[in-house]
Order: sequence, then structure tokens, then C-alpha cells
Amino acid sequence: MLDANKAREELKDILETREYQIYHNNTKGLMETLWEKAKQWIAEQLLKLFPSIESASSASGPILIAIIIVVIILLAMAAFFMMRTISRNKMLRNKKPLQSMKEINWSYQRHLIEAKKQEDLTEYTLSTRHLFLALLLYFHEKNWLEARIWKTNWEYYEELRKVNQQWAVQFYDLAAFFDEVTYGERKVQKDEYLQFQTEVRKLLGEHEQTLERLGEST
Repeated sequence: MLDANKAREELKDILETREYQIYHNNTKGLMETLWEKAKQWIAEQLLKLFPSIESASSASGPILIAIIIVVIILLAMAAFFMMRTISRNKMLRNKKPLQSMKEINWSYQRHLIEAKKQEDLTEYTLSTRHLFLALLLYFHEKNWLEARIWKTNWEYYEELRKVNQQWAVQFYDLAAFFDEVTYGERKVQKDEYLQFQTEVRKLLGEHEQTLERLGEST
């Protein structure tokens, strides 16, 4: 007990020493200086964005803090989406969706049937795979791209972009989800699968309608 009291007294003496107080004050002063500079910088940016503001530097501390928080959140979101895009692009460039001759030899209709079978078994990961392969082989049958085991989804995207930019963008989004599920060990939830299924079937339906209109006009 005496040692504990002695330790507390020694700590109190240290905290009350002139050297510690100077260090504490200097550190506090440095933080205040950095904070003031940060506020000044934000105020200057506000003046550039909103010239009608008479004096951005006169903005209250809470407002500036709120602005800083918003900026940090926006930067964090931008960084997240940037990293996500980079990761998706890397995956699309490296991964090959067709893994066997069996998969490439099936018709897109057969992949659709297998997707429904797996869906009924609540095997949404497998169903997602067959839905995507159905779309890929549908494009292949229409000669909009050339399906090969050694090709990546990025190569298919580039081929499809030469045919139709909008279709290529839709394919890119579906391929990114497919790759995350297939290679990213992402467990597909039912609502995610249903949304993916809707997009695939909508894309197949739109193409069929386009072909029908083209046939009627010729």
C-alpha cells in the first residue's frame, strides 16, 4: 500500500514538473495550430466554391467539423469504389468463366434448365454460374463474341463492346458479380440471386425482341 501511494506521489510530481508542462503545452499548441490551418484551408475552399460567402473563415467550429466529416466520408467512399473497381477489373482480366468442354458444349437453353434445377435446390451459387454461362453462350450463338475456354470475361467484354456498348456495360456488371461469387468465395443470398436472375433474363429477352424487330424490318 505504501509503494502504491509512493508511486502516485512520484507520478504527481512528474506531471507537475515544468518540463512536462512545457511539453504538454507545446503538444497542445501544435494540435491547435494544425486544426486552425485545416479550418483555414477548408474556409478557402468554401470561398472558391461559394464566392457569395462573405467570410468562410468566420464559419463556426461545428460547421467546419461537419464539413470535414462529410469530406472524409466522401473520400472514403471514393477510395472504396475505386479499390472495388480495380479488384473487379483484375478479376475479369485473370479469371476464365468456362472451365471444361462440357460447359462450352452445352447450349444456353440447357444451362438455363440447369440453373432452374439448382435454384429449386437453393444452390444459388451454382445457379448463378449456369445463368451467366447461358448468357455467355447466347452471345456466342449470336456471333457477338467467341466463347473459348482460355478466354477471360474481360476479353468477352472487349469483344461485346465492339458490337454494342450498352450490352457490354450490362455484361460487365453481371460478369463482375459472377466472378465475385465464383472466385471470391462470396455466398449468394436469395435476394441477390433473384436480382441477378432478373437482369440476365431481361438481357436475354431484350436481345430476342431486338432480333425480332430487325427480322420484321428486313
